[in-house]
Amino acid sequence: MARFTLPRDLYHGKGSLEALKDFDGKRAIVCVGGGSMKRNGFLDRAIGYLKEAGMEVELFEGIEPDPSVETVMRGAEVMQKFKPDWIVAMGGGSPIDAAKAMWIKYEYPDVTFEDMCKVFGLPKLRQKAHFCAISSTSGTATEVTAFSIITDYEKGIKYPIADFEITPDVAIVDPELAETMPVKLVAHTGMDAMTHAIEAYVSTANCNYTDPLAIWAIKMIQKHLVKSYNEDMESRDQMHDAQCLAGMSFSNALLGIVHSMAHKTGAAFKNGHIIHGAANAMYLPKVIKYNSKDETAKKRYGEIADYMGLGGNSDDEKVDLLIKYLRQMNDDLNIPHCIKNYGEGGLPAEEGIVPEDEFLEKLHDIAANAILDACTGSNPRQPSQEEMEKLLKCCYYDTEVDF
Repeated sequence: MARFTLPRDLYHGKGSLEALKDFDGKRAIVCVGGGSMKRNGFLDRAIGYLKEAGMEVELFEGIEPDPSVETVMRGAEVMQKFKPDWIVAMGGGSPIDAAKAMWIKYEYPDVTFEDMCKVFGLPKLRQKAHFCAISSTSGTATEVTAFSIITDYEKGIKYPIADFEITPDVAIVDPELAETMPVKLVAHTGMDAMTHAIEAYVSTANCNYTDPLAIWAIKMIQKHLVKSYNEDMESRDQMHDAQCLAGMSFSNALLGIVHSMAHKTGAAFKNGHIIHGAANAMYLPKVIKYNSKDETAKKRYGEIADYMGLGGNSDDEKVDLLIKYLRQMNDDLNIPHCIKNYGEGGLPAEEGIVPEDEFLEKLHDIAANAILDACTGSNPRQPSQEEMEKLLKCCYYDTEVDF
């Protein structure tokens, strides 16, 4: 038996932010990040709509990119005092992910962060509050997923929280919010979405309910991502839907080791973060080559190449054409091909922010942590410690995967 879970309601299209007017409740806390929602007027509109619905509104601002355990605990304390019956998270993946974790702690004050990270082990939520997620970026799709990514900065590790309980009750996918994204964010979140869709399609947990969502998302991203990066607003709007479809797929089909590796390298190095979407973009071609040694995975990558119209007479050729296409997409989006050339802000650089000696020093532990990541279990091939280290080296140096 398998399960397929999505938000009960999903409002989409321009103007869908107004759905907040019809919410039923007494108190709502709005969780936001660094200020783009305020600068562009969306935060004030959301608060106004909630007040129009008759609610008292509290604001929790300043959730950082790659939110920390400390931010989660601080937000949960605010919720304990305010006692909201609606938690409304708006912005990119970070504020929504943080608010999901705050929600768990708010409902169960004695729960520890370690408890939260037990895969599909959460108690029932919605005893105190319901959850609405409003996405402003076109990549994470956390507005429709059963996942949250929180960073423990002391350990330098990102931890995925995975449980259907944290699937939002309401998702609002209003493309007007995404039109304000800077192009670098368009690139990184867009490749995150492409990775979600491809990993979901080849995941060992894929099914008839997740495959159509993944394939259609891939086709939409192929058509619209580079145009969106080049500031075609019609394509920007289409990408907001495409990433959501990819999220619906992977929330149920799960992911693979591209994400395991991105989670464990993202906060591991002293000189700065490897942005999640950029990490996915760099690692995806290498992981496709690694996974294609599995015959079932190779066939499914071939199907993706067919849907994309890439040509090829055999599955091996189709895999290589898919890899070539994704590498060209990275070039078009100004994303580097490997960690060695990953510069400030995720831009290509002759000398990247991760020195070779630091990478090699941390390689064993990063590989071990990636194998233990929640996303590894649904990958088509289960890597050994040696294989994961070799794969990470290929992602550092941009060398061929031949094992």
